[in-house]
Amino acid sequence: MPYPEQFIAPMRAELTRLGVRELRSSADVDAAVTAPGVTMIVVNSVCGCAAGEARPGIALALQHDRRPDLVGTVFAGADIEATDRARGYFAPFPPSSPSVGLLRDGKLVFMLQRSDIENRDARQIAERLTAAFDQFCELPARSG
Repeated sequence: MPYPEQFIAPMRAELTRLGVRELRSSADVDAAVTAPGVTMIVVNSVCGCAAGEARPGIALALQHDRRPDLVGTVFAGADIEATDRARGYFAPFPPSSPSVGLLRDGKLVFMLQRSDIENRDARQIAERLTAAFDQFCELPARSG
């Protein structure tokens, strides 16, 4: 049975207020992954390491000059179908929440699993993510 929406809404908002797109169905996940460029998918969760490390680390990382073209999120325990689909793209890594996958043109190029999150602070997680952004993402075009 999924988590009640009123329970997880504040946890969703921690990412959506940063411009992260909610992916609530498998079709949403497929559309995000097949979009051109680099897509980051966050498997959000209610656990303490999501609240204390993962979401704050993602927030810090998204301030970096290089960022994925699209950042989406599924919520483990709530967006069941979407989470299963996202995890399918993360193969061969086992299901993990929270987790972050970076995909370029539909192929997984970087994975941050719960085991990579739970013993690090937000700054360390941001450093891991921004290093991946530097490796796989383009700088945004400058206007003017």
